[in-house]
Amino acid sequence: MAFRFRVIPFVATVVLVVLGIALGNWQTRRAQEKDALVMKLAQRSAAPPLVFGNGGGVQGDAGVGNGAVRGPAEPTPRAEELDYRRVRLTGEWVSSWPLFLENRPLNGRSGFILAMPFKITASGRHVLVLRGWLPRAARAYGQLPQFATPSGTVTIEGVATPGAGRVMQLGTPGPLQPGALVQNLTTAEVARASGLAFYPFFVQQAGAGQGEGLVREWPAAGTGVDKHRGYAFQWYALAAMAAVFFVMTGFRSGRKQGA
Repeated sequence: MAFRFRVIPFVATVVLVVLGIALGNWQTRRAQEKDALVMKLAQRSAAPPLVFGNGGGVQGDAGVGNGAVRGPAEPTPRAEELDYRRVRLTGEWVSSWPLFLENRPLNGRSGFILAMPFKITASGRHVLVLRGWLPRAARAYGQLPQFATPSGTVTIEGVATPGAGRVMQLGTPGPLQPGALVQNLTTAEVARASGLAFYPFFVQQAGAGQGEGLVREWPAAGTGVDKHRGYAFQWYALAAMAAVFFVMTGFRSGRKQGA
């Protein structure tokens, strides 16, 4: 049985095979990263919470300071030591600087995530806390939702995260100011706009928040492993199908040519 080699189909097949394998490998790496993150979360959820505000420092396990208390002028724990660790913060809310993260739906409803600085007791440092989710008013699109902020010194708990989650940026963001509606946010941006000193991480606040008007249902980090594996299989299948199709059509064309 003769095989007819054709240059253009061969080049197209090579492109599809290389693309499929490359994208399949990328999705496989993403699945492996999610697996590693799930393992990290399991380990860190079992660890005792890091305590901020116990006399102006940070107290934790050997990974953050051998159980010692850091003074406010001492180095900040490295970001990788804090990712997804449980934390306990004592201090006061800076209620004059609420920020609203837009395009954050929950259970099919449009809404915001409220971010607010939290000043650590006896320290010049702040933590940017994601306090929870607020619904958008159905009939008054531009109206901000109502919420309550406890006054005085309080202790809250949550999970440290490297960011607040990113959504597609629509348009050019305006100047950051109290009460601003933003789509994405970093601690550095809030520090520049407010003049406050921040630790370089966020905290997703935990707890019911009774009377505050906030919903705290945070998506689990590390989800989507099966989705990435499924996408990887599809890309590898595309590469295999392209190669098989090239071979089959080559033999079919050769048979017709020899007939």
